[in-house]
Amino acid sequence: MRTIHVGIFHYSGSSKSAVYGLEEAFQFANRACLQLGEPCQFLTSVFQNIEDLTASCDVLLLPPANDDIYYLAPLDSDIQWMVEQHRQGTLLASACAGAFVLAATGLVQHRSITTHWGLAQALKAAYPKLEIDSNQILIDHHDIITAGGMMSWLDLALELIARFASPAAMRLVGKLLVVDTAPREQRFYQQFLPNLQHGDQAIVDVQQYINLYFADTLVVEQLAIGVHMTVRTLQRRLKAATGFNPNQYIQRVRVQKVCDLLETGNESFEVIARQVGYEDSSACRKVFVKVMGLTPVEFRRRFQSKSKIAKV
Repeated sequence: MRTIHVGIFHYSGSSKSAVYGLEEAFQFANRACLQLGEPCQFLTSVFQNIEDLTASCDVLLLPPANDDIYYLAPLDSDIQWMVEQHRQGTLLASACAGAFVLAATGLVQHRSITTHWGLAQALKAAYPKLEIDSNQILIDHHDIITAGGMMSWLDLALELIARFASPAAMRLVGKLLVVDTAPREQRFYQQFLPNLQHGDQAIVDVQQYINLYFADTLVVEQLAIGVHMTVRTLQRRLKAATGFNPNQYIQRVRVQKVCDLLETGNESFEVIARQVGYEDSSACRKVFVKVMGLTPVEFRRRFQSKSKIAKV
């Protein structure tokens, strides 16, 4: 029987539901392994201080957080300890805001990582050299795993169960918990919530104009003239403030409007495309799939109640 020691770091501000949900997920994994005859057992330890963890871990988990008391400024002693654990072979894994703690170790430089889509910009600001892909639910580098959304701790647990026990055990745990174990991406769920608190009032004016007139023909040159800038200056300042160039920003606003209309209405996609400013619905569909990772019909089926589903 192989025993996998899993340490769950209940740091200050971390989500209790995630901490104890992770612990229970591995308890379900033990039941699944027993039922399937898998020679694997998970032994979990929840700890609030590194001194409380007496045994070395095969896996160290950094859960999501409800506030930023700790994850924005983790203790140096904790960070040094995590680096040493990793050096000795411990797999480090984070979910949601736990990525900030993981980033502080310096172990994810030159690797892509994920976090909650709503935290990606703050993580990038704190660690500008990091490669962050918040479209993904999970990014697995074998020795380091990051998970995205607030509830992605469950995806993380399932991934670890599949690795250390078996995919069959993972699927059985999914059935026991009645959760979907099929592959998915975080971008299916993200909303475009543009930052308006960056301090560049001229860019805020551009953002508000785009939000009001997204269905009209928007020309970057005219947007620049409206705020007394050159096109190059507008591109530079909008990119610095939001992470997007003007055309990308307009696309994201329109795609979010499409999402809202798909969820709440019954209009065909061709009608919706025209409502958000696209004369060519096929071009709108192409942009939508690129941004959301789902076709419009897949998005509507996933997020709209069955009574409202219409042909897309």
